[in-house]
Amino acid sequence: MTNKDIFNDAFPQDKQIGGNHYQHYHIQPYEFISKNELTFFQGNVIKYVMRYPFKGGIEDLEKIKHYCDLEIKKMKDTKYLNGKRKTL
Repeated sequence: MTNKDIFNDAFPQDKQIGGNHYQHYHIQPYEFISKNELTFFQGNVIKYVMRYPFKGGIEDLEKIKHYCDLEIKKMKDTKYLNGKRKTL
């Protein structure tokens, strides 16, 4: 193991595997998602919003729509109304 490997292991948030499309930002999507305790679907929307200009383009925009539709379905299925859980 080299000194560089030790640095990468100690600070995994400072490396990106599979491209550099998030390195344009001051905060990485995983950090924003984690600190704001977002759901899986919300997190994916954030991820694709941040990367579409640098990686997936229109396909990533389609993924944003897909994850929004999934979040809407989840909210309807769990009896959410206007962003608040309905009491039964």
